[in-house]
Amino acid sequence: MKTQKIGAWIAVLFGASYFIVPLIATFEFSLRMRRGEYSFDAYRSVFSDIQFRDSFSYSIMMAILTIVFGVLLVVPTAYWVRLRLPQMRPVVEFITLMPLVIPAIVIVFGYLRLYNSSSYIPFTGSTRGTDVLLMFSFMTLSLPYMYRSVDTAMRTIDVGTLTEAAQSLGASWPTIMFKCIFPNVMSGVLSGAFITFAIVIGEFTMPSLLNRPAFGPYLQLIGANRAYEPPALAIIAFAITWGCMALLQLVSRFSKSAPSKP
Repeated sequence: MKTQKIGAWIAVLFGASYFIVPLIATFEFSLRMRRGEYSFDAYRSVFSDIQFRDSFSYSIMMAILTIVFGVLLVVPTAYWVRLRLPQMRPVVEFITLMPLVIPAIVIVFGYLRLYNSSSYIPFTGSTRGTDVLLMFSFMTLSLPYMYRSVDTAMRTIDVGTLTEAAQSLGASWPTIMFKCIFPNVMSGVLSGAFITFAIVIGEFTMPSLLNRPAFGPYLQLIGANRAYEPPALAIIAFAITWGCMALLQLVSRFSKSAPSKP
């Protein structure tokens, strides 16, 4: 037993070092901008860059819009499939899994061919239209994670009983959706929202091909032209992603420890 525990700890330490050592080396290199001593000059240079603030704020805005419209799409769909169309569940699950097997570059090229300025729905004919198309692209990429999170949360509640009880009290469908269903699947909504936020912040292919000033293309641009700022940006992006994962864990633990209502 002791030998097995030692072997398990060796495997854990080896796996952790595979990820942690490069991260430490990246952080250490990002502190070498000032010759002969460690400093946070690279981080100050990044945070003082107007393009960084613009791209990061743009990505945050797109992440918020993607989360809002993604939730408004996924929650009613998962609710209706579970309540009225259970036979359609395999089809819906297959559709939501397609973004995992179709490369992002194929999706965005399809969007460009279908919604270019010469088509019947010219999204790319204006800046606002391109922003809307990019938001739909992010919704497509986050669809597998958002749908799975919401569907898993919806399994823990009795959708039929809640709906019948609300209807017996005279509630309308919007009231049922926003006052009965949404509060009971909030843990799944938040889990999908954090994952969606991390996807939008780090995505490069779609905003780059749509020529939008997002954070992902900015990372690539800085990485191709500077030496010490790219490691600093990598650490910042890593911190944002792991912050979202930590919030996801907190939400999951809170939802498990919260007492169930009768």
